[in-house]
Amino acid sequence: MRAVWEAGRAQGLGLHEAQLVVHERYIRHSDRIARTPDDPLDLDSLKARAAGAPGRVTAIEAVWDGDTVHDWFVILRAVTADPEGEHPLATVYWRAAVRRLADADPGPLHPCAAVADEVGRTLADRLSVPFHFESPHAPDDDPPSRRPHL
Repeated sequence: MRAVWEAGRAQGLGLHEAQLVVHERYIRHSDRIARTPDDPLDLDSLKARAAGAPGRVTAIEAVWDGDTVHDWFVILRAVTADPEGEHPLATVYWRAAVRRLADADPGPLHPCAAVADEVGRTLADRLSVPFHFESPHAPDDDPPSRRPHL
């Protein structure tokens, strides 16, 4: 998307028109486009990814993010100490969340938030660390941090 927009800007191509160009290319060439698979959301995969984070995992965190392709989504990440950092474990996109929920009702939560909350809490419980999701009821990509002090 970005490459088409940047290449076409000099000829007056706006963002909306660039999106239409990319959309038409996906329709025409969809059988030849390699799609990136969704991140695994099962407990064993998430535990393995958390174990691969450098440092000691001190919390599991869910944070909102969004873009023009996927709209809102939630990133699950491991918070570490020694060295201090944040390490992405999985991104929960709407399509994957709806598949995982199947016929389950997410209640008042966005499907991505419902799935991230469920798998994040389960992973945090299994690792015996706190789980933090500042804004599960409304997408917010700049919430105040309530991370535990280490």
